[in-house]
Amino acid sequence: MIRLALAFALFAATASAQQQEAESSSGAILRGLDKVSGETADINIAKGQTAEYGRLEITLSDCRFPLGNPTGDAFAHLTIRDLTEEQIVFDGWMIASSPALNPLDHARYDVWVIRCTIS
Repeated sequence: MIRLALAFALFAATASAQQQEAESSSGAILRGLDKVSGETADINIAKGQTAEYGRLEITLSDCRFPLGNPTGDAFAHLTIRDLTEEQIVFDGWMIASSPALNPLDHARYDVWVIRCTIS
């Protein structure tokens, strides 16, 4: 039941985002949390580039924001790979205003979108 509600919420958020015109940006600012040490770090990453955070490798495919509102709700497409297990642990869109809708599920790290960057 909870999964159905989350799926509906994600669909609703995606549908409302599709109704708004969006602009693609040159990069994104992500925030990472190491759950073991409690340390956080901001990760600046350019579109098409890869950054490392701990034992994670994060690739940003795209970051979009509402047209004319660069400080508005960001949507970032990320591919996150665990280097020790050599497998993809996340591949999809993260939404800055609702990080729990489609979160990274990792035992040690959390990563979420803060905002898109503009040049």
